[in-house]
Amino acid sequence: MTIRKVAMLWILCFLFSPSIFGETEDMEILTLEQCIMIATSQNPLVLSSQQQYQAALARIHQAKAFEQPSLDYDSDLQPEFFDFKGSGETYIGISQALDFPGKRLLRGKIATRESEEIMQDIELLKLDLVFQVKQAFYNLLLSQEILKYARQDLELSQDFLKKAEVKFDAGDIAQVEVLRAKVETSKAANQVRVSQNEVTLAKAYLNFLMARKKYAPLEIKGELKKQPVLLDQETLKSRALSFRPEIKRINLSIERENLQKKQAYMSYLPDFELGASRHWIEGEGTWWDFTISLPIPLFFWQPARGEIAETTANIRSLKNDWKHLTNLINLEVEEAYTNAMAARNQIDLFEKEIITQAQEVYNMMLFSFQEGEIGGIELIDARRTLIESNKSYADALYNYAVALAALEKSIGQNLQGE
Repeated sequence: MTIRKVAMLWILCFLFSPSIFGETEDMEILTLEQCIMIATSQNPLVLSSQQQYQAALARIHQAKAFEQPSLDYDSDLQPEFFDFKGSGETYIGISQALDFPGKRLLRGKIATRESEEIMQDIELLKLDLVFQVKQAFYNLLLSQEILKYARQDLELSQDFLKKAEVKFDAGDIAQVEVLRAKVETSKAANQVRVSQNEVTLAKAYLNFLMARKKYAPLEIKGELKKQPVLLDQETLKSRALSFRPEIKRINLSIERENLQKKQAYMSYLPDFELGASRHWIEGEGTWWDFTISLPIPLFFWQPARGEIAETTANIRSLKNDWKHLTNLINLEVEEAYTNAMAARNQIDLFEKEIITQAQEVYNMMLFSFQEGEIGGIELIDARRTLIESNKSYADALYNYAVALAALEKSIGQNLQGE
């Protein structure tokens, strides 16, 4: 090879080296906690809700704001239209509308409760989002586990095919056994492709929840297997009624309606307007005037028929909503608790009996096949049973992890109380 060719080869290797494009850089491997943090800080719905909360906080200042004062000017007894210089009497002053003491503070409290309700809506959104992220994270782990078993199945199928071909060449088995082995190998290869597609889709959905590009590179670190958790159903229900955002929101709504009812009653108390002006009369001199005006509650029945009746009805409605929500939350806790216990029992069954027995049966069948004691069908069935047992065990681990996540969602906090 000439020096020129060697130089060109070196240049090409340098230009197309993966390190030039950053492909050899270590990709960040995300844990479940990191995925949750990214999702809750970047998800568009959460960001939108936080802006709504900021708008609600601004409305508190609006509710507590004073009305702007008025500058008053009055020109009387003009000899001609717009003849201000010839006016015989002039007033100039300032006036200020004031709420009855307590009304302005009450409006601020109502606006504060409204902002706190929005905050609980954000907490509810985050609670649901965290559950979706956990479910998607565990689903990706499950998909990767299924892919691992599918590849193992393919390796076993290929190994079985090789053994079948050797035995056929030796005249120990019929050609139909080799054909069966080839069919099983093709099916296993197809299952690998299907499992790879499931992994790709699981990554895309997790990226979507984290507000990332659908097919952005993603690697996660975690495991499906969870330590058994001691659970008491009644304690969980009590925690749910204390921490669920929906319960907190209804309580805040009831408080707000009570404040609005109080505000309706305070409408009987008159607001007033104070004014001070300089009063000049031609030929007589200048004086100071002071005025106070307030409304007369002549139509006193209007608040009772309007605002008071509305808030009373709203409070009754919210209390019924609270009862319904309490029953619904208790039902959610019971369902999640039952699912968690069932999944835990299933895991114990797989770990103590099924997985070990399936592995022993396969090893026995493989030895018998090699010794010529059984045909390929028996070995294929044993292999399929082993793979399906491993997949079912992974499903049980996934179901338990998701059930715990659903239980945490149903009580509104982590099982550890965080």
